[in-house]
Amino acid sequence: MGVIIRQSIKGTIVNYVGAFIGFLMLFFLLTKFLSAEEIGLMRVLLEAGLFFCALSQLGIGASAMRYYPYFKDEKKNDNGFLFWTLIIPFVGFFIVTIAFILLKSPISNYFSKNSPLFVNYYYYIIPLGLFYLYMVVFETNSNVLMRIVVPKFIREIGIRVLTIVVILLYAFHYVDLDWFVILLVSIYGVATLLNLFYLLSLKKFSLKPVLSFITKPLKKSFFFYTSFLVLSTLSVSIMSKLDLFLVGGQLGLMEAGIYSIALNIAIIIEIPYRSLVAISIPEISQSIKDNDIYKTNTLCQKVSLHQFLIGCFIFLFIWINIDFVFQILPHGEMYATGKWVVFFLGLARLVDSSFGISLQVLSYSKYYFYSLLFTTLLVIGIVVLSNVYLIPAYGMMGAAMGAFLPYIVYLTLLMAFIKWKLNVTPLSVHLLKVLVIAAVMIGLSWGWKMFMTPLVLNLSINAVIALVLNAAGKTFLALGTGLVLVYVWHVSGDLNSLFRKYLAKIGIRI
Repeated sequence: MGVIIRQSIKGTIVNYVGAFIGFLMLFFLLTKFLSAEEIGLMRVLLEAGLFFCALSQLGIGASAMRYYPYFKDEKKNDNGFLFWTLIIPFVGFFIVTIAFILLKSPISNYFSKNSPLFVNYYYYIIPLGLFYLYMVVFETNSNVLMRIVVPKFIREIGIRVLTIVVILLYAFHYVDLDWFVILLVSIYGVATLLNLFYLLSLKKFSLKPVLSFITKPLKKSFFFYTSFLVLSTLSVSIMSKLDLFLVGGQLGLMEAGIYSIALNIAIIIEIPYRSLVAISIPEISQSIKDNDIYKTNTLCQKVSLHQFLIGCFIFLFIWINIDFVFQILPHGEMYATGKWVVFFLGLARLVDSSFGISLQVLSYSKYYFYSLLFTTLLVIGIVVLSNVYLIPAYGMMGAAMGAFLPYIVYLTLLMAFIKWKLNVTPLSVHLLKVLVIAAVMIGLSWGWKMFMTPLVLNLSINAVIALVLNAAGKTFLALGTGLVLVYVWHVSGDLNSLFRKYLAKIGIRI
């Protein structure tokens, strides 16, 4: 896990720097200068572009991870691997573009009643989808080389910085809404080019395909796997984007804007998982290829444990301070209606990011075709619960509940299946320690709220300063105690080693 830990830590640092920039963008720009409807338009367009990208990939992201070990030879040549990862998605993009044009009428009709502004920018999704597509392709090629930091820097920091510039141009009336959307789309074109330049700088790929290397069994296996992934990707893409599209279509862009703010807060929970899974997947793919069940199981449990541990801390940090967040957010009283949306989406992100590694294991095994069954069941659960029952009854919160509840059943069945078929599980006894620590932190934050919050808020000081002191004290007590317990109870040997290493650098030896 040495390379995995180092790369994931660097990637996570980049992710959180990006998250901090996103925090500044959220608190000081988006909610201040854009209306909820404009925020909703921005998010629905970007999510639609991601959906377009996911369909166009034709499963090449997962295929690249699975088959790169087969293309790489003893001399570390890739035998034209990059060439195929460029051509296959382009075919997908052409097919999806045709379908997207033909389906304009029914899609526009769904959004026209409550979100007519989205319909005005329908065709902007095509170039946005193209830019997203090749940004992901170039990132994937970097990931198989265990180089995740620079692509993450471009995605998490570069894109956010450029987005801030575009928002400011719109906020101070240098551009109108049309140009705001055009510039927003162009940002992803710039990011795609930067990823391409970085990949070429590694000088480990060739655009010249070695046709003799593509044996008939390899070709058959690759195209069968990729064809299957088209259906699987469709299910996963619908699953991940459905709630926001349903809110935008049924409730309107203003509600979609509020929902997206809640989603932006909740999504912080899965940031470490992006680094962990990006750097772990090549290792998992290789261990499955080598039929090394012990290594696969160890990697799976470590990724799950570390993500669950970090995810619990982040989730509790958010929920402990959720009222404070909305109190300092511009127009926070309006966005506070999404408080329980944050709760349910946060739980969904915590559960999925902690145990979703199970789907990755299944996808790279010989039983990969079963993953379609699981994701399809999840999509049906979200559609039925959200669209038919929960959104009409509970509005935005119903959409969030519909995004959370099916995950419980889905992940339970998925983990049972990979344990049965592969003897691999993300579960370990250390997860119970994390649950106990989380319960202790919840108890401490509740005790602070009951006994200390009234005292702090009644101090004869500025009201904002009192709010900050209350939030800081509650957070320090709960999370500080949690960190001590993580070390004392030896929840993770890797983390304990890191604690000792970095404390030693400042003269503290434990």
